[in-house]
Amino acid sequence: MKSLMQPLYLPGVESDLKPGVYRTLIESARKNGTEYSKIWDLFAFQQEFTVHLSRFSEGVLRKPASISPGMRELIAAYTSFQNECRFCTKAHAAAASEMLGGEDLVWSALRDLENAPLDEKDKAMLRLVGKITRNLPDINSADIDRVREAGWDDEAIYYAITTCALFNFYNRWITSTGVAEMSEEAHRLQGKGLASRGYLRE
Repeated sequence: MKSLMQPLYLPGVESDLKPGVYRTLIESARKNGTEYSKIWDLFAFQQEFTVHLSRFSEGVLRKPASISPGMRELIAAYTSFQNECRFCTKAHAAAASEMLGGEDLVWSALRDLENAPLDEKDKAMLRLVGKITRNLPDINSADIDRVREAGWDDEAIYYAITTCALFNFYNRWITSTGVAEMSEEAHRLQGKGLASRGYLRE
């Protein structure tokens, strides 16, 4: 396992934090010697436009809709688990656990969806998310019909697909720049923060 707080693969990014809320958070954590989420380094490098990514994430995962924020966090974690992005899996599994009632439920869905104690309706949505992530060229209208038949409306399917697409981006952005997973306790604390505060850091 990588050591905690391992530098990014891009030292030029990590050392060039632009003024703003993310640099303030990072400088405070470094001063106190506390572990922090190194995705903040990516946001701080170009906060002029990454602020729009945080706003987009807040909208996709938190805007009131016919699919709950907790289910969207589970979709984020499930997508990340399929992509083997350990940072995002742990971060969003922790948030989903806070919102859905426990780690056992969330991790059972990630590791063995068909035998997890989830409603068939939720399993149908996660199957779609898994297929989008692993086998995108084969997606067709029948896949959407199956999710609709399971009880989801088009608004929910829109948010699920958008969450999945967003985390396919995040997984590649984070893994390729070297954002390492944090300690278990740090991820749990991050999950509590995401569940209560959301994604805006303005």
